[in-house]
Amino acid sequence: MTILFTHDACGAHDMGPMHPERPARLTAVLNALDEDGFAGLDRRLAPLAPVERLESMHPKPYIDHVLSSVPERGRVSLDPDTSLSPASGEAALRAVGAACAAVDAVYAGEASNAFCAVRPPGHHAEPGRAMGFCMFNTVAVAAAHARSAHGASRVAVVDFDVHHGNGTQAMFWNEPDLMFCSTHQMPLYPGTGARTERGAHGTIVNAPLPPGADGSAFRAAMTEIVLPALDDFAPEMVIVSAGFDAHVNDPLAGLRFVADDYAWVTRELLAIARRHAGDRLVSSLEGGYDLDGLAESSAAHVRELMAA
Repeated sequence: MTILFTHDACGAHDMGPMHPERPARLTAVLNALDEDGFAGLDRRLAPLAPVERLESMHPKPYIDHVLSSVPERGRVSLDPDTSLSPASGEAALRAVGAACAAVDAVYAGEASNAFCAVRPPGHHAEPGRAMGFCMFNTVAVAAAHARSAHGASRVAVVDFDVHHGNGTQAMFWNEPDLMFCSTHQMPLYPGTGARTERGAHGTIVNAPLPPGADGSAFRAAMTEIVLPALDDFAPEMVIVSAGFDAHVNDPLAGLRFVADDYAWVTRELLAIARRHAGDRLVSSLEGGYDLDGLAESSAAHVRELMAA
C-alpha cells in the first residue's frame, strides 16, 4: 500500500507568474496520478505541522520570522529566489505535516511507503535561512520526527534532485545517526556538494555529476557510491528528496535523465528499505520544472512505490 499526501493549500502558494516554482507543478503531478493505474493510492489530506515540530531543525526566531512575514496580500521576498504569498505559510506547514504524517503512517503499518505531493520544496532551507524556493526543510524535520516520535536510531535522506540539498546537509553535518546522500549536477546552484564534504561523522555522501551526464552516469554513481554507503549505514527509515529536475527537458539544469531512471532508483531505494528499514520509505517532492517531464517522472516514481 502507498499513501499519497497532498493538499490544495500547497497549490495556492504563488511566487509569481514568471517563477519556475509555480502552482502548475503540483497540478501536473496530481493530474498524472489521476490516470489509470493509480486508483489504488490511499489519498489523504496533508495535515498542518505543529509549529513546535519545526524547532527540531530550525531555531524558533527564524520560524517566527518566516510565518510573521506572510503577507495578507501581494508578495514578500525572503531571498532573491524565494517569496511569500498569502497562502505560503499554510502551504509550508502542510508540506512538513505531510512528510511527518507519512512517517507516522508507515511506522503504524498503514502502508509500507508514501509520497508527499507538496510544495514549496524544502531541501535548500538551512537552519536559519530560506533560499532556493525553500522555507522549511521538510525532509529534515521528518527525519527528526522519525527519531523523536518513533525511536528510529538511524535515518537516511537520499536526494536525487539536480540541485544539491545544502540545507539538509547543513542540518545533518554533526549528526552521527542521520545520513544524507545526494546526486546532483556540479557546478550548479547552490555550489555545495563536493565529494570531499563528508560531515563530522562521515555520514554525508555526495556524488556530483558533470553537466550533460545521463542516466547511465547517475546509475553508476548510485551503484558505486550511494547504495553501498546506505547498506553500510543500515537505516531504520529511508526518506527521499524526490526532485525531478535532472530530467533531460528541465530548463534549470543540464542533466539528461529520463523517467525510467527515476523508476530504477526508486526500485533500488525500496530494496534498501526492504533490507534495513522494514520497507519504511517516505518520499517528498522537491524540484522539477518542465511540466511534462515532472509529470512522467513522478508517475514513474509512484508506480514503483505502489508495486513494492
